Amino acid sequence: MQIDHKQLFIPGPTEVLPDVLDEMARPLIGHRTKEISALQKAITEKLQKVFYTENLVLLSTSSGSGLMEASVRSCTAKRSLCCAMGDFGKRWYKMAVANNVPADLLEVDLGKHVPAEAIREALATGQYDLLTTTHSETATGVANNLEEIAEVVRDFPEIVWCVDGVSSAGGMKIEVDRLGIDILLTSTHKALALPPGMAVCTMSQKAYDRTAEVDHRGVYFDLRAIYDRITKKNYQYPSTPNVSLMYAMDKQLDHILAEGLDARFARHQAMADRCRAWAKEHFDLFPEEGYMATTLTVILNTRGISVADLNKALGERGKTMSNGYGDLKEKTFRIAHLGEVTMDDLNALLADIEDILGL
Repeated sequence: MQIDHKQLFIPGPTEVLPDVLDEMARPLIGHRTKEISALQKAITEKLQKVFYTENLVLLSTSSGSGLMEASVRSCTAKRSLCCAMGDFGKRWYKMAVANNVPADLLEVDLGKHVPAEAIREALATGQYDLLTTTHSETATGVANNLEEIAEVVRDFPEIVWCVDGVSSAGGMKIEVDRLGIDILLTSTHKALALPPGMAVCTMSQKAYDRTAEVDHRGVYFDLRAIYDRITKKNYQYPSTPNVSLMYAMDKQLDHILAEGLDARFARHQAMADRCRAWAKEHFDLFPEEGYMATTLTVILNTRGISVADLNKALGERGKTMSNGYGDLKEKTFRIAHLGEVTMDDLNALLADIEDILGL
């Protein structure tokens, strides 16, 4: 990719291909036309391939947080169990409480994953009918093992399982139907490598059926209303969508499928392996071994460097990464390698860091 700007190695927004950006300059079309129905249908069918699902995919003109709130509000009839291994996991719990949805928080220490057996123990109480889990925690670089959690969820058929794939979907393989995920959501500006402004989610029949038991689902983020409108009005949406970004999404999904999903996931894994090995050589890794995200690496600042100064120096070379998130600021730093970032891009960044720090 030819770079004529400050190259992003942050966990969103990320780099967007020039021809994808060009799509956003196309003339607009009406959002109640046959043309928009065809566009939205095409996007849905391509996303079904990316997420390995036959479930309907819903598009939302919002960030991923919008669909997080939508899922916990629309699909909790009894009580939610919200699992957190960082601030983004806790966000689901905060949303539940703010919407007067009964919920409990199952939280682990930063840098750790949520044990599947802890989830089993909580679900076995019979108190819950919805489970929220983060796949890749952007703040810590930890990735929960969805296979392990899926084994637990299969034993509790009443549970609607919601997965935050915001910083993983499109860069890590998530087989929605095989795993039994009821709602998988993500944002456009992460591993899908699009500008920010939209989110997408899969929705199973179980999740849809659950919404009928919930009286106060809101309006804009009422997943049942969105689902009904799509299915009954030929892929029309209740509210005005981001048409320009959907043009870009359609184009980018063609790129993703042309690369090949297995090849795309392998590219992300190869970059993760390279970055982890570099981190172990010069610093250390923050996430626990065996539960690391593939789309970003969170590095423990064992040298006590000024991460802010390092990033300023990188900026002078046309690159930027991320400081630690929240309480981890300056204690860690984050290198994202997702979307359209290549191994050559990553190697150039690491070489610049070595040169700046004299490693």
